[in-house]
Amino acid sequence: MRFILALIPARGGSKGIPYKNARLLMGKPLIAYTIEAALQSQYQLRVVVSTDDEEIAEVARTADAEVPFLRPAELARDKAPTLPVVQHALGWLEQHEGYKPDLVVLLQPTSPLRRAEHIDQGIKLLLQTDADSVVSVCEVEHSPYWMRVLDNEGRVKPFVEGDHEFSRRQDLPPVYRLNGALYVTKRRIVMEERCLLGDDVRALVMAREDSIDIDDEVDFLLAELLLKRRLRKGGL
Repeated sequence: MRFILALIPARGGSKGIPYKNARLLMGKPLIAYTIEAALQSQYQLRVVVSTDDEEIAEVARTADAEVPFLRPAELARDKAPTLPVVQHALGWLEQHEGYKPDLVVLLQPTSPLRRAEHIDQGIKLLLQTDADSVVSVCEVEHSPYWMRVLDNEGRVKPFVEGDHEFSRRQDLPPVYRLNGALYVTKRRIVMEERCLLGDDVRALVMAREDSIDIDDEVDFLLAELLLKRRLRKGGL
């Protein structure tokens, strides 16, 4: 039996939207969507929230997540990288509980439209391929093959160098971006190789409408519209 940790990083501070992770989205705290998706996984994940803020910790506990520690302040600053946050959580759980999961599923709380099925698909992909890591992606909204840059004299130059001319959208090669919704990686990659993702990284392709990453007020409005449409179709 594999032990799998679902880790949800949710610091209290946020420049764009104060207390974003606890803000209500259709009557439910933003972080609750991610906690519920993790708890609904078929893999019986241990769901832990890493936060520096007691208010967010209480919101997370109310949604049935574990908050066994509070994250140190130096790991909750605006520019704090993600890797040390994950390493801190894994280190704390091993030191205080002897808990060493085989896999870590990193779930950003700013992706409320990610569902349990996406989490299950990501874990299954890693287990089937024995890859180091799996990361969720979606197709880009605007292809880099149509993007341009300006030189010092204002001349228009192609962003992607080479002989690429596409007159129709359907002729463009598919290009993907990380959507921030899901990272699945082996524990040894994080703790021994000190990387969030290993050398062999596979992609879980998600639909763009499931890939909203909330950063500002416009994202909140769009997420609400998409959630309402999902409800009309029969469920979250």
